[in-house]
Amino acid sequence: MAQDGEDRTLARRSEVPDLRLATATETEAPEPVSRHASQARDLPRDHSQAILEAAKQVGALLKRKGHAFALGGSVAVYAHGGSRNLQHDVDFCVTPDEAEAVAATLREACLPVHRPPEDWLLKTTCFGQDVDIIFELAHRPVTPDMLARAQLIPVDSVHMPVLAPTDLMRSLITAFSEHHCDFGTVLPVARALREKVHWEDVRATCGHQPMPAAFLFLLERLNVIAPKEDSEEGQS
Repeated sequence: MAQDGEDRTLARRSEVPDLRLATATETEAPEPVSRHASQARDLPRDHSQAILEAAKQVGALLKRKGHAFALGGSVAVYAHGGSRNLQHDVDFCVTPDEAEAVAATLREACLPVHRPPEDWLLKTTCFGQDVDIIFELAHRPVTPDMLARAQLIPVDSVHMPVLAPTDLMRSLITAFSEHHCDFGTVLPVARALREKVHWEDVRATCGHQPMPAAFLFLLERLNVIAPKEDSEEGQS
């Protein structure tokens, strides 16, 4: 007889949708998948790989349906060359006008969609991983221009639009506030992406705010980026 822990493990696995990866030539609607269908493979034991699998499946689904979107968050950092140590969720950025259409696409693929108390995102799950559909970054709406700047690059073998490094860094820094100011999590990102970020654009848009200004000063003192006066002299 199976133990209770084993029964619960099997039950959790049976709830994971088994989506197909889209190909460039597929145009048909995604096939609904029974929640009780037998799984072709177990979830990756590595949490980071499970997050990547969720990002690939949802990204391929949005691509196939023609949605304008960009991958954000820690998976975007990884795609740009950052750490593969992914410990949270998957973030996809869409414009506010596109959010409901994206939600409909997710539901067609038998992925659950719900609205959390926060009014700037929708939530779903894939392969047991949380996936956020975000239409505001640091209290600013995601814009068509931001999505147009996204770069089509591979995410663990699946090509999809990924937020440009400057937009990605700006979204992380502008999120700092008196109540949320964890420089330690963003510092490794700044180190990994420093050659790809246009830091003067970041300074121009959020360098006047106290918390972002303090973080930029820290980057200067750690020689991650050039001091403001040095960078201005180099452009003159």
